[in-house]
Formats: sequence, C-alpha cells, structure tokens
Amino acid sequence: MSQNFLTFSFLFFLLLSSPNHSYAQKHTKKHAKNPRIPCKTMVFYFHDVLYNGKNSKNATSAIVGAPAWANTTIIAGQSHFGDLIIFDDPITITNDFHSDPIGRAQGFYVYDKKDVFTAWLGFSFVFNSTQNKGSLNFAGADPLMNKTRDISIIGGTGDFFMARGIATLMTDAFEGDVYFRLRVDIKLFECW
Repeated sequence: MSQNFLTFSFLFFLLLSSPNHSYAQKHTKKHAKNPRIPCKTMVFYFHDVLYNGKNSKNATSAIVGAPAWANTTIIAGQSHFGDLIIFDDPITITNDFHSDPIGRAQGFYVYDKKDVFTAWLGFSFVFNSTQNKGSLNFAGADPLMNKTRDISIIGGTGDFFMARGIATLMTDAFEGDVYFRLRVDIKLFECW
C-alpha cells in the first residue's frame, strides 16, 4: 500500500508540476501576432469656445494664467506659450455644436512650448446620459501640429470604473483662436 501511495503521489506531483507547453506556445503566439484588442471603443466630440472679452454668453473656456507679456482675454503670441486655460466643454456624439450634449469635458490645458503649438492636457469626461454615467480621466502631451495625437486614459468612475486606455485626438474644426472641436477616439484596454 505504501508503494502504491508513493507511485500515485509521484504521478500526481508530476502532473501538477509539468507545464502545458502546447497551451503556452499557442497563447504566446496568438498575442505576439495580434495587437491588444480593446474591450470598449467610443467616439465623441468636444467643443471649446474660448472667452475673448466679447463672448461671455457662449464661452466654455477661459485663460486663467498668462505670461507677463500677455493677458487673460487675448491668447498670447509665441505659440500661446504660457497660457493656462480651464474649460467646461460640451461632449457630443456628433460634430454638431448644437446637438444635445451627453456630458462635459472639464479640465485644463497649458501651452508649453515657445516655438511650436503644443499643449499639456489634464481633463475628465463627465457623463450623465442614458448610455453612460461616470467619468473618464485623461492626461498627456498634445502636439497640436500632428494630425492625430494619443493621450492616456488614466482611470474612471461609474460605468468606467478604473478604466485605462488611449484616446486619439484629432482637430475636427477650428475658427481662429476662439473655437475648436476635437474628435476623440477612445480605446479602453482595461474594463471592469
């Protein structure tokens, strides 16, 4: 009986300790050939109307910090370097400014380079619609001269609890220094 018990224990131990090489190889090869597939994708637009001293009724953003040579009504020269803008912009599903918003883009951007238009963004999409409730949080560099720019999605709440991913920004329209619209393609890779 002791011999059978030792034989059984040895085989059981061998079975538990031996890796399943074919599964490991298939699993590794599958993911090595294909990029990660997002668990959720969405497209939204947000519309920014910068206060210019005359448009207080429809402005959704304002300069709250400016370099010494500028002011908080007119955007600074030299690629807007040093301007700090806060915003509370409507988020829509279409690129129509007058369509019903499904939430708000709230945060700030800082123009952070003298010789090229570039900014650093920190903001949240705060949703309150029948489709989405909660928030998504974004942070990262926005080299405005590039056609597309990726920034990090660093978390969320509600329907987007602890979400992580990438948002690809594209300037969809702009009118001088007062209005711009961004298309935001969201790919979440961590969904709970």
